[in-house]
Amino acid sequence: FFSLVLCVAMPPLQQDVPKEENVYESTRSLHEYLMMHFGTKTDLIEPEFEQYAPLSALDFPKRCAEECWAVASDPASAGLGGSKARVLDAGCAVGRSTFELARFFEDCVGMDFSQSFIDAANALKEAGTMGYTIATEGDLTKPATATVDSAIDRQRTTFKQGDACSLTAEAYGGKFGVILAANLLCRLPKPRAFLDSLPDLLVPGGLLVMPSPYTWLESYTRKEDWIGGYTDAEGNPVTSFEGLQKILGPKFDLVKTIDMPFFIRETRRKNQWSVSHCTIWRLK
Repeated sequence: FFSLVLCVAMPPLQQDVPKEENVYESTRSLHEYLMMHFGTKTDLIEPEFEQYAPLSALDFPKRCAEECWAVASDPASAGLGGSKARVLDAGCAVGRSTFELARFFEDCVGMDFSQSFIDAANALKEAGTMGYTIATEGDLTKPATATVDSAIDRQRTTFKQGDACSLTAEAYGGKFGVILAANLLCRLPKPRAFLDSLPDLLVPGGLLVMPSPYTWLESYTRKEDWIGGYTDAEGNPVTSFEGLQKILGPKFDLVKTIDMPFFIRETRRKNQWSVSHCTIWRLK
């Protein structure tokens, strides 16, 4: 049978935030996400700084897609249909992972809360390229072009605006074989609602690939809704991985965990290097 993969990257307040108050709808945010998704080594790292750069952290969206394929193509996942699996990239932002998933899967759906991001992803699907700017210093910028690899069949992708905190299989044409939720969890206002919806979104034996840096902030998620990163009533520290095991454990088997670094350029001389903890789960 056919299955579906989902990759998500969502804004802070979901449907309760007016568009004009949503930072994810700004031109600046759009250009930053185009850079994070499509920026090349030359775009992101000045040649004179390359010797210092964490090059293994580049191309995070592509590596997420490759990890999805690695686990979906494993013999243990044979029932998911291999390349025939339907794929959903929830929190897809401007769509790099969705396009990269289309290297392997024939039906890839990208979903994000930001209409601006979905519009950009659809424009990239149509044209294959999109111009944007990269900050260099202060108000100074340099031009860049987001490019979808010509080897990718862009017609395998579909992009749709939606809310990761209220996903239903019916809204996306059926259940999924694989869900990719990349750097999404700690940016959702109701992460538990997303996690609780997963068993109904996945086919039996379906896969969840979920990298997260666990950077919980009250500006995105009320503390009472954090999955981890807090001290419980007995004074015991609760990590996000422990929280995930408690919530997902009854209905999922943990397949494996890996560390996935990622790189975010801020300016020519200032950047972020982070490491997501990627947990991969199989629905029982």
